[in-house]
Amino acid sequence: MAGTAIVMIAAVVFATRGSTEAPAADVVAVTRTPILQSFVTASGEIVATRFADIGSASMGRLVSLSVREGDRVRAGQTLARIDPVQAASAADAAAAGLRALEADVQGAASQVRASQAELAAATARANDADTSLRRARELRQAGLIAPSDFDTAEATAEAARAQERAAAAAVQRLEQAQASAERRVAQGRAELARARDQVSKTDITAPIDGVVTRLDVEEGEMVVIGIQNQPGTILMTISDLSSINAEVKVAEADVLRLSVGNPATATLEALPSVTFTGNVVEIGASALSTIGPQAAAREFRVKVRLEGDLARLRPGLTCDAEILIASRNNVLTVPLQSLVQRPSPDGSPATGVFVVRDGVARFTPVTAGIIGGLTVEVEGVAEGASVIAGPFQVLRELQDGAPIKAK
Repeated sequence: MAGTAIVMIAAVVFATRGSTEAPAADVVAVTRTPILQSFVTASGEIVATRFADIGSASMGRLVSLSVREGDRVRAGQTLARIDPVQAASAADAAAAGLRALEADVQGAASQVRASQAELAAATARANDADTSLRRARELRQAGLIAPSDFDTAEATAEAARAQERAAAAAVQRLEQAQASAERRVAQGRAELARARDQVSKTDITAPIDGVVTRLDVEEGEMVVIGIQNQPGTILMTISDLSSINAEVKVAEADVLRLSVGNPATATLEALPSVTFTGNVVEIGASALSTIGPQAAAREFRVKVRLEGDLARLRPGLTCDAEILIASRNNVLTVPLQSLVQRPSPDGSPATGVFVVRDGVARFTPVTAGIIGGLTVEVEGVAEGASVIAGPFQVLRELQDGAPIKAK
């Protein structure tokens, strides 16, 4: 019995000693890095800087398609043709209607000229009648004519003035009719211009120089135009491949670190051995809309203008981009996971590292700089100092002054 008790006491003592042993930790030295660079990485696709989705402003059957995917085209070149019969018929009808309206205007103008001549003659007769009336009034006052002759002169003058007023009213009425006919002619000309525009739109032409990078129709298909919420037919896409962007989606945590002009490199899955250089030319001002389980993750569109030999690139190729946001020369660095936070004397959280001195971990506040991969720039510790880099379970619970055993 006494032997058994001694063995149990020894086991308890051994277990107690084991529980107070210092934990083992990974210890690394603070090193000086000649160049430390910080990158933002993102994925996206290759897009042309300038491209145009070609639709149709005329509805009908595609009777001619003169290009194929991959063809190079010039601005103004005819690419396809919509059946022009209906549009041409409408233009012919509009032209015939316009000719009839112009004939009406010419007839109205002739009537106006005739009525103006009649008005001039009536005005002359009225003036003569007024002159005769004045003379008759003078002779009557002198007693040289009979009252009946004066009454006749007065009636003649009144009738002439009435004829003049009637002629003036006729001129005004005919001028209004002419103005109305001229307005109908203007409307007819506008209708003819619209009809001819529809005829011209049956020829689908290239708006820019470029390459046909997508062709969605075949000759003989029906083409429709967009109305309200129903999109129209997209015939093809023309891209200017002389200038190409890598359009990537950057997480919201990183987008504010970017600036226009940041240098970048892009790699493509299709060309794994080739690296393309470029610069950021555009940063999205608002987040991209997302639907589904990814809706909570906000991303922003960033465009990188690529340089060099871009002849093999095609819109739609997937790519990965590394955007350089900061670079430091000759700086002290430690592993990123070495940084921890502990309460400072005033109670606020302080960022620092645990430096190992004589087997004891000492919390040392540092100022963190840029992050380059898995290392971070620090100030506040000496080069060559031993800092604890892990494991995470040890760093999470480690306190200042705790014993530590370096691996």
